[in-house]
Amino acid sequence: MDGYAELRDYAVIGDGRCVALIARDGAVDWLAWPDLDSPTLFAAVLDPVRGGRFLLQPDVPCSVARRYVPHTNVLETTFTTADGTVRVTDALTIATSDDLAPGRELVRRIEGLAGSVPMRWSVQPRFGYGTQAPHMTHRAGVPVATFGPDAVAVRAWNAGQPRLTGDAVTSEFRTELGTRALLALPYAHKEPLILPTRAECEARLEHTSATWRHWADKRSYAGPWREAVLRSALALKLLVFAPSAAVAAAATCSLPEELAGERNWDYRFSWIRDSAFTLNAFLKLGCAPEATGYFWWLMHASQLTHPRLHVLYRLDGGTRAPERTLPLAGYRGSAPVRVGNAAVDQLQLDTYGELLQTAWLYTAAGHRLDADIARRLAETADFVCTVWQMPDAGIWEVRSDPEHFTQSKMMCWIALDRALDLARRQLIPDRHAARWQRARQAIAEFVDDRCFSARLNSYVRSAGGDEVDASLLLGLLHGYRPPDDPRMRGTLTAVQQALQDGPYVHRYLGADGVPGSEGAFLACSFWLAEALARCDRADEAVSLMERLVALSNDVGLYSEEIHPPTSAFLGNLPQGLTHLALIRAACAIEEAAR
Repeated sequence: MDGYAELRDYAVIGDGRCVALIARDGAVDWLAWPDLDSPTLFAAVLDPVRGGRFLLQPDVPCSVARRYVPHTNVLETTFTTADGTVRVTDALTIATSDDLAPGRELVRRIEGLAGSVPMRWSVQPRFGYGTQAPHMTHRAGVPVATFGPDAVAVRAWNAGQPRLTGDAVTSEFRTELGTRALLALPYAHKEPLILPTRAECEARLEHTSATWRHWADKRSYAGPWREAVLRSALALKLLVFAPSAAVAAAATCSLPEELAGERNWDYRFSWIRDSAFTLNAFLKLGCAPEATGYFWWLMHASQLTHPRLHVLYRLDGGTRAPERTLPLAGYRGSAPVRVGNAAVDQLQLDTYGELLQTAWLYTAAGHRLDADIARRLAETADFVCTVWQMPDAGIWEVRSDPEHFTQSKMMCWIALDRALDLARRQLIPDRHAARWQRARQAIAEFVDDRCFSARLNSYVRSAGGDEVDASLLLGLLHGYRPPDDPRMRGTLTAVQQALQDGPYVHRYLGADGVPGSEGAFLACSFWLAEALARCDRADEAVSLMERLVALSNDVGLYSEEIHPPTSAFLGNLPQGLTHLALIRAACAIEEAAR
């Protein structure tokens, strides 16, 4: 083996601040600590030699079955060997209400279910994206790895005697029927390193399961794909950064959109383009605290750059995201490995429409806007009137020359349309409403005159072009034109003909300034299912949805893209936009059925 797991074989766990990826073989191959966007402690998914990992597996051949503890983000992996069965339960634990200990904690419980199974484990910490070897020592007899302000301990109960072997902690043990071992990694960053007792770790593990179940059982969707929607909600909740309420696009960086290619990006930021989808999903699922928290984080972050919007913001609301390359091999040789994201400095006009759409959805749910937010939203509409005629990088963040992307113009129309409605309802100042109305009309004329192909009977990717783009479906989903509009229906058909391959939908087929190709973009497939439902093509929508739900991995998760010939996952995971699109499509199909 080359040391890499299939991307499809990863499950994820998290605690609202950080996320870990665990492979089917029981290896923790990704963990950024102390926060989701911090440098990693384990990054073997990007380099099995330098990245570091936490191995835990039978020392003999085995078969593997996995599931999440129902309605939680706690993972169970069952290994079956010729002589016995063992179950590993993994969680990034959530502190109990009376637990004042600082830091983070990974807990792994190992239970003997049948027979006898030899187990081995190895903790190989590598700080700073695998670039910093740890200093290994003992504290009170417990192995501890440190680097600068970071420290992680390795606690083991009934799991063999831990041994320091160079820059790793290892051991072996054997499970029997009824035995129960525990491994825990408490972590500290610029804080005291607390060495927990076994009882404390066990209590937090149980509390973590109960906390997730309590949250999941309050979700309101009860349609035909409840399990898929609930798993998507739980995956989305893992991407909510609890300290700020921001929502990350994904939990990882630089997982490739093409094997051995260079389309490798850092997605541990919050994108404005996802905001309307995010708020819509929170509202549909009855996640009122998450919706409110996210909306106010978005208003705070965008205030820092008002009236301009940045494409993305850090999870703390900051705007600095310098892109740099790490000295790692990359997933199966897919280099460069990048952290940061240069798209932060692009002009993407669709973000203004997403921001106003998000505010519009927030008010439609009965919330009010304070005077400062209302004033800024009106000023954002003013700004759209001055910039909508500019070419931009578009929703897909192309690194070729800017163009007049059709979806960008449609979203500028959405921005002004939503501003006019907010003003009509006296939720934002209306003194420039006449100007917004004139600009909205001008945008519609531009889109309908220069961005529509009579030959294709479809809107096209950019003004004067002759290619379609899956992002054009958002014109229908966000309401640029109603579903019964002939041009929107023609666009839906053109996207199917040009970009659909079975259940897969490609974003576009033209050049974008980056060498190589990519897989099918899963969010676009769910957008298509939703568009079909909204255009009264319910049978097609249901058929497509059934095929898409079946494309998840064994624990219900999705990455950004899929390679159609092999169904291999590509891109960062879990991908928030994919799970958001699944939730929207499921809700739209259910609404159409009613």
